[in-house]
Amino acid sequence: MNRRTLREQVFKLLFRVEFNSKEEMEEQCRLFLEHEDVEMSEKDADYIVGKYTDIHEKLEEIDSMINEKAKGWSTDRMGKVDLTIIRLAVYGMKHDETVPEGVAINEAVELAKKFGLDESAGFVNGVLAKFVSDAK
Repeated sequence: MNRRTLREQVFKLLFRVEFNSKEEMEEQCRLFLEHEDVEMSEKDADYIVGKYTDIHEKLEEIDSMINEKAKGWSTDRMGKVDLTIIRLAVYGMKHDETVPEGVAINEAVELAKKFGLDESAGFVNGVLAKFVSDAK
């Protein structure tokens, strides 16, 4: 799988956090890998679950960063798709040195166009831009 496809799969797995308890997520990971309609190698599956696990462990910290930057919005008010995309991008920007900020934002906008509402891409871009502009 290429990086974009891997990131999309991580997004799909991470999205399940919104609907399942922490205790249920181990089973959700198993179900995701068994029933996802994309061919994936064992290496790809390990990467996806590994990234998901790392993000999930840092979720409280990531949400805190999002709440600090998203003026007038909180993670509680954001749409679940937009929030999941933003979480994935913030993780990439702040915790994954292999992902340049611009790539994290671009991939997030593309995910928002594919999975979000009409205004999702602009919203996601606006929130993530605050992470870049405030860092300068």
